[in-house]
Amino acid sequence: MPHTTQLYQHVPETRWPIVYSPRYNITFMGLEKLHPFDAGKWGKVISFLKEAIRRKVELEWGTEDDEYLDKVERNLQKALQEHLPDVVVYNAGTDILEGDRLGGLSISPQGIVKRDELVFRLVRGRQVPILMVTSGGYQKRTARIIADSILNLYSLGLIGSESPSVSAQNSDTPLLPPEVP
Repeated sequence: MPHTTQLYQHVPETRWPIVYSPRYNITFMGLEKLHPFDAGKWGKVISFLKEAIRRKVELEWGTEDDEYLDKVERNLQKALQEHLPDVVVYNAGTDILEGDRLGGLSISPQGIVKRDELVFRLVRGRQVPILMVTSGGYQKRTARIIADSILNLYSLGLIGSESPSVSAQNSDTPLLPPEVP
């Protein structure tokens, strides 16, 4: 049975964005499918998502590696203690990279790689499957940083076909050379 929507009740079918079809039956947390052309609904969505957030962590403009990684570690540990999920979908955005004018933080390439390692160690250390998606990051060098992070996770055995459970302890293994090209 096709999903009925109220999103476009006042829009003639001939004006629907091309990516929308009433045959889609996609919802997220009770919200109907969203797509890039749904800008008019973002206020409603953001309001709804704010209510769903259980652990709000705010960062000041220009936050650097040490403070950022400390907050990620502390808050992820607490969140996993409060509720152990069946699966974690990890949005590994790189718009936190120093120099990204949209992200506003000052996280180094090594900090991004360390963040990803930290998240994987904590989640995998609790035997929870994790799906990492990449997003954000509006600089040419982000592709190399993402690749370095994935290679690091693989070299540490945190991803790959033979990824055993791992300790949630921090690694002393160097992540990257001092300078990322």
